[in-house]
Amino acid sequence: MEDILSALLMISSLLVFTWIMRLLNWVWWTPKKLEKQLREQGFRGPPYRLLYGSLKENPTLMKEACSTPMNLNHKILPRVNPLLYKIVKEYGKMSMIWFGTSPRVNIMDPELVKEVLSNKSGHFEKLKQHPFVKLLATGVATYNGEKWVNHRRLLSPAFHQEKLKRMLPAFSTSCSEMVKKWEMLIGSKESYELDVWPELQNLTADVISRAAFGSSYNEGKRIFQLQSEQTLLVSKAIRTIYIPGFRFFPTKENIRRKEIEREVRALFRGMIENREKAMKTNDSSNDDLLSLLLESNNEVHENQKRSKDIRLTIEDIIEECKLFYFAGYETTAVLLTWTMVALSMHPNWQEHAREEVLQVFGKHSPDNEGLNRLKIVSMVLYEALRLYSGVVLVRQANKRVKLGNFSFAPGVQLALPMLLIQRDPELWGDDADEFKPERFSGGLSNASKHQMAFFPFGGGPRICLGQNFALMEAKIALAMILQRFSFELSPSYVHAPRTVITIQPQHGAQIILHRI
Repeated sequence: MEDILSALLMISSLLVFTWIMRLLNWVWWTPKKLEKQLREQGFRGPPYRLLYGSLKENPTLMKEACSTPMNLNHKILPRVNPLLYKIVKEYGKMSMIWFGTSPRVNIMDPELVKEVLSNKSGHFEKLKQHPFVKLLATGVATYNGEKWVNHRRLLSPAFHQEKLKRMLPAFSTSCSEMVKKWEMLIGSKESYELDVWPELQNLTADVISRAAFGSSYNEGKRIFQLQSEQTLLVSKAIRTIYIPGFRFFPTKENIRRKEIEREVRALFRGMIENREKAMKTNDSSNDDLLSLLLESNNEVHENQKRSKDIRLTIEDIIEECKLFYFAGYETTAVLLTWTMVALSMHPNWQEHAREEVLQVFGKHSPDNEGLNRLKIVSMVLYEALRLYSGVVLVRQANKRVKLGNFSFAPGVQLALPMLLIQRDPELWGDDADEFKPERFSGGLSNASKHQMAFFPFGGGPRICLGQNFALMEAKIALAMILQRFSFELSPSYVHAPRTVITIQPQHGAQIILHRI
């Protein structure tokens, strides 16, 4: 009996010792080893701090940055990402920070950005999603390897330019309803003050509902309310270090996140099941993204020459629908809001864009041929994207990999800070922080000193599937607004961009509309 107890005690001791060694390797030895390798290659930054890394000060910096508004200009980095701003200011372009136990290096050379995004080596992967971010959206934008290949292949046909043309009436209907509402608000008055941020969120929500799911905004309103609430909850969670298993604790916010996730999934499941029934009875339009996705999925299933295991499950389709909703409405609403703010700050460009729209369309609804002729409108949208697109893309080395003159071990994160690169004076000139749409007069490739100095939709094989969808929607909306209104910033407007996944106006975007 004593021998058995001794053996059990020895086994238990070995298990505890093994667990302690693994824990030490995770929280100390591996980070310190990676830190040494990166510093030897010239990357500078704060020293590794046990477990938290650089994240401990992030909430404090964000709170301080958002506590006061900024001057009316486009130098927004100190406010939307104060930690990144602080690190680059102190340590330069070849800087690094710590996201928990993982080092994250800034890649600022556009040629290296191109290499990372093209991923010809296959060793630069999307980061494993934060457990809370999974509640918001997964889908094709977050997958790696064969799963990404299969989902991308199934989704791509739905975003072909010819398919998007068929959605143009849905875009126009939603935009027309919004501008008619604005005209009614002005009524017989000369002008009307309006917070366009929620208005444009409603617009893009209506567009994605009609064009992607064939329903109206009112039918999808509950989903948008839930996803907006989830965005705030997720954004708050990812600013701090994640403790494994914390999401299972019955805190008030964890309970609410799970409630939202269950309700959103149930709503999407009902939507998909109803569409499948309608398709079987030929009682459904095939002009929206959901129908195109289901058709493509069924074609794969029926084609015996291709593996059946690449067919999407109902859960896969739900995740893609969540991604459509989030990426399809949030990002375009942000683009249109900052475009209107910028055109209010720079009325000469507002007038140039309006003259072009009236020359091409008069007061008629935009058509696809005319949209392709809107050069100034395109320049304005690109410049707004340059100044107000996402803050950073991140990839992670899954094997030891060479990148230029650098060598990165598995686990090193590579940050592609688009908001820094798209404002780099060495690439864009000394006026890089100014709103100057004329940069794009010669096309995207000639706007800066390197083509990859501008990548608001990413690049390489993983470039955003919905970029043409978003740009078509933005062009139509902006054109119809310019046809009917001139606008200026209200005295009540407070310039306060902040990061809530995307860059949003903290206190809204109050605009004074004037009927033309």
